[in-house]
Amino acid sequence: MKNLSQIAGGVAGPAVGFAATLLIVELVGFGNRADPIGSALLAVFVFAPAGAIAGLVLGTKLAMRMRGGENTGSLAGNSLRAFGALILLCAAAGTAYYIYAVTSATPWLNPNAATPLLVFEVRLPAGTVLPGSPREIAIELQTDINRMPGEPRFNRFRSDGDKPVIAGDVELAFRTAHRQLEIKIKGQPDRLYPIALSAKAPHAAQLGPWQTNADGSEIRYRAQWPGRD
Repeated sequence: MKNLSQIAGGVAGPAVGFAATLLIVELVGFGNRADPIGSALLAVFVFAPAGAIAGLVLGTKLAMRMRGGENTGSLAGNSLRAFGALILLCAAAGTAYYIYAVTSATPWLNPNAATPLLVFEVRLPAGTVLPGSPREIAIELQTDINRMPGEPRFNRFRSDGDKPVIAGDVELAFRTAHRQLEIKIKGQPDRLYPIALSAKAPHAAQLGPWQTNADGSEIRYRAQWPGRD
């Protein structure tokens, strides 16, 4: 295809133009400081797209100039072809991500998928009393998408020296990297633990290292996928 390089230049140009426009807007201090959200929306949805269009035309023109006398087609025609190719690439990328998201999603997004669990242990400060019944403890996994109640596993409760250890698990129903585990024990302060797992939460055969919380308690955890242990 004789005009492939012009189209390639036109496809690369919008990304450069989009990013360059946002950088220029930031450097010149454009916007209303009293309304930063409105200014950001204006920059992202008005100025940056205009920069992307300019980048498409300039990228096509630069590629045509580099080819010299070997050019085929006009600047307008090659720019339109590059725009069409860009739309196809975006559509292909979006379709590929959608397929990946559905096929690798956890059950609430894909009923045919396996249900992964967050399996955890919490080592409480010395002298803390272990909860004796389900009514004395509440476990909740909090994410930016949902909240999921957890289950204490009393058969795994134990003492580690003078420190009691509680254990439990909770379903990882959505793929997100923003997770925290809240544990409430009757008569004790509420405790909140950040969970540093990736969005997909890959299976781990063993619990990770102990992580110290601000109140002196510690947590360790792993993601468990059915059929992997």
